[in-house]
Amino acid sequence: MSKYYKPDRNPGWNYGGKNWRLSRSKIGLFLDCARCFYLDNKLGTARPPGYPFNLNSAVDALLKKEFDIHRVGKTAHPLMETYGIDAIPFEHADLDVWRENFKGIEITHEPTGFRISGAIDDVWVKPDGELVIVDYKSTSKEQRIEALDEEWHDGYKRQMETYQWLFRQSGFKVSNTGYFVYANADKDKKAFDGVLTFELTLIPYEGNDSWVEYTLRDIKTCLDSDAIPDAYPDCDYCRYRTVAGTKLLALHKDTKGKE
Repeated sequence: MSKYYKPDRNPGWNYGGKNWRLSRSKIGLFLDCARCFYLDNKLGTARPPGYPFNLNSAVDALLKKEFDIHRVGKTAHPLMETYGIDAIPFEHADLDVWRENFKGIEITHEPTGFRISGAIDDVWVKPDGELVIVDYKSTSKEQRIEALDEEWHDGYKRQMETYQWLFRQSGFKVSNTGYFVYANADKDKKAFDGVLTFELTLIPYEGNDSWVEYTLRDIKTCLDSDAIPDAYPDCDYCRYRTVAGTKLLALHKDTKGKE
């Protein structure tokens, strides 16, 4: 039995259970595919997980340590100075909780009764006290990372906007402009020599969290219904279940017919 995948979750962690909460990633899942979301949160069978990207996690951890040095010193990181960002890393007693997976910043959404949470990478603060939400990303591409212009970047943007919404719901003044700190590993060196060199770029993003409230209402309607949402045509998981199920059912009928 796989230690990574449990197809039947303890009911206490499903919708209606005492431990259930709506994470930022689950909101993203609903927008990607309502059927997969329903199977996960209502019926307790999530998609099989991908394997962890340990190198990405290492970059995240090192960036946090680096920005924390400036947080303690109440100074701007050189990257902020390079891009002319008038801010410093935000110091708060709950920062470690906000950053922790499966915890994060959490609010109770009164219209739906949902507990909603999201684990952030970083928060900066401007001189006037306005907060800036920051997300770390890492990759290795030939070209310099200067924009989020691919279709799959939409998920990154929704992620940022969800964090902005959560902090506003928690009573903070939050800038519409968030930033992605992008670490791009250089593959053009003559040799590895046990060292990866990264180029850091800062990508601004003007967020708009107006979609969050109506999406939460849609999620509430979905979870309170006994009807399984339609399969999404662009969802590979739905396509796999449909095709595999059809072939297995046909094989079963053929086998039964030969008995």
